[in-house]
Amino acid sequence: MKASFLALTLLASAAVAGAAEPYEIVDILTANSPSASRSKEWKPSEGIPLEVSGMDWTPQGKLAVAIRKGEVWMLDGVLGAPDQVKYQLFASGLHEPLGALWDGDSLLVMQRTEMTRLRDTDGDGVADEYLTAGNGWNVSGAYHGYAYGPRRDGQGNLWVSLNVDMGDHSDNKAPWRGWTGTIGYDGHFQPMCAGMRSPCGLGANLAGDMFCVDQQGTWVPATPIYHLRRGAFFLNPEGIASENLPNSPLKLSAKVPEKVPYPEAVRALPEMRVPAVWLPYVKMGRSGTDLAVCNAGGKFGPFDGQMMVAEFTDAKVSRVFMEKVGGEYQGAAFPFLSGFASGIVRLLFAPDGSLFAGMTSRGWSSLGTKSYGLQRVRWNGTMPFAIREMHAVPDGFELVFTLPVDAATAGNPASYSMTNSHLPLFRGVRQ
Repeated sequence: MKASFLALTLLASAAVAGAAEPYEIVDILTANSPSASRSKEWKPSEGIPLEVSGMDWTPQGKLAVAIRKGEVWMLDGVLGAPDQVKYQLFASGLHEPLGALWDGDSLLVMQRTEMTRLRDTDGDGVADEYLTAGNGWNVSGAYHGYAYGPRRDGQGNLWVSLNVDMGDHSDNKAPWRGWTGTIGYDGHFQPMCAGMRSPCGLGANLAGDMFCVDQQGTWVPATPIYHLRRGAFFLNPEGIASENLPNSPLKLSAKVPEKVPYPEAVRALPEMRVPAVWLPYVKMGRSGTDLAVCNAGGKFGPFDGQMMVAEFTDAKVSRVFMEKVGGEYQGAAFPFLSGFASGIVRLLFAPDGSLFAGMTSRGWSSLGTKSYGLQRVRWNGTMPFAIREMHAVPDGFELVFTLPVDAATAGNPASYSMTNSHLPLFRGVRQ
């Protein structure tokens, strides 16, 4: 059922009582470190240190899991009973891989220095080929010099993203820190977009367009979701020096405005592109990390085509609806599910429609009570009562609910409360 009402500004989030009840979180493997998450002497507990940093499915139905230690494990039977899952080490010696994608007969993993193709040529279940599949960016040695991906868009392009450097040894003037791009057929990085801070989550929607989740911090006042396309600049200018390189797809026409409301900054800088969606700070979490587009054919409830967005600090998942108007994406975010065991780093839908969450809290802090692990979200078939869609219309907004509602109540503006705010664009973390 649809309900239209007049409003002054877009509602960024809407909490619906009971929305999470039809979903359950199941432990596959979780563990606690004997050290605090921010300790310099951090060590994992005994067993496999499943600090999940990348996931994808193999054609045989195994779950390939990259972990921060520099290993890739194959998990067999992960859709069955958790205590029956079989673990096999597939690869090791990698430099903090933060993404994985099965490609043909091999696994692509994203190390800090390169995208690597791992292949098992003799069929023993262990990778014996480690081949450079993509590179061409600066690696300074700064602790925050992460690299993410790869993910494919609808045209088959491989996208990767690069964190800006932070801390000792940082060098954001060297090539492509804070940029996203594609890996060409020759294996070289092809820059596409600039202005990102910590763009650790990539994924294409059902139309094949590529999106990215960035993290709140310097120049980024809340978690944004960007629609990536060639020549776009978003929020953070710390890595903009690479615009002067010969293969840069953009050149800013002016200095990035500072200490002004974000809408004013957009008007002042033509190259700046607006995020498709902002996730309100605190209300929708603090540090977005990944996105997974639901294409479960109704096996995960009524949310096919929508994004599930992972959050690290609050250990939860939000849901995002988008629409495309005049060639630009816009949308609304809704609380979905909280109470995960640790900070979520990776999300991945399974062939059976369930959702896997890979986690680790090392180096930061999370509301989750575990240090790392893997969990699975299953829908029990009960239809949740929630706002499924929120469309902007000339005289307000149109809501689509998952279940029938009372027409008089739904059509009464007094049934809704709304607030609006303008985010400031400035160098600091928050004002």
